[in-house]
Amino acid sequence: MIPPGRPPEAPRAPRARDAHRARRALVFAVATLCAVIVVACGENHGAREGTAPLSAGMSGPIDSSRVVMLPVAPDSIASLVRAVGGKATLVSVWASWCEPCRMEFPGVVRLAHAYKDRGLRVIFISADLTDDLPAARKFLAEEGVEWTTYYKRGDDTAFMNALEPRWTGAIPGSFLYDQDGKLRDFWEGAMNYEGFEQRVLPVLSPSPRGSQ
Repeated sequence: MIPPGRPPEAPRAPRARDAHRARRALVFAVATLCAVIVVACGENHGAREGTAPLSAGMSGPIDSSRVVMLPVAPDSIASLVRAVGGKATLVSVWASWCEPCRMEFPGVVRLAHAYKDRGLRVIFISADLTDDLPAARKFLAEEGVEWTTYYKRGDDTAFMNALEPRWTGAIPGSFLYDQDGKLRDFWEGAMNYEGFEQRVLPVLSPSPRGSQ
């Protein structure tokens, strides 16, 4: 869990603030490039494994024409989280070219199905560029994602700040909100199904003592 609150930062001079933003945008770009390289090196290995997605037994692949992907701008994320009306809402930022994202994805879909009736909502936001959206749509269809998903639009720095200013832009990125739309936890990097349960359940079903 992230610690409540954040120590105040000293005001930056305009040049320092601009440099800070530039560095964060560069980190996002470098992370994207590194992920592309990893996928390019690992494609043959993944093809040899040929493992079926964990989520296939839940809903099964669907036709890509049924996949709904809508653009989401940084200033719309908070309202989107509130609109889904979950007791807990998990925002998962991923990309079709990101191998750790693809490895993690079936577990997130499984989690969405397993805890839907208890109030969990999962929002997938793709970081794919326009040219890669067909690949993202195909992957979503293979994973049987029948609910509306989204793809990032707008400035990278604004997008990162809208989710969590401390986020470096590394993906997969996970952001967990409570029923009031308050960010309760966030983390970078892939996680297994059990790890997601450990993070989500305390927010989805707070103890009676904590809710009083």
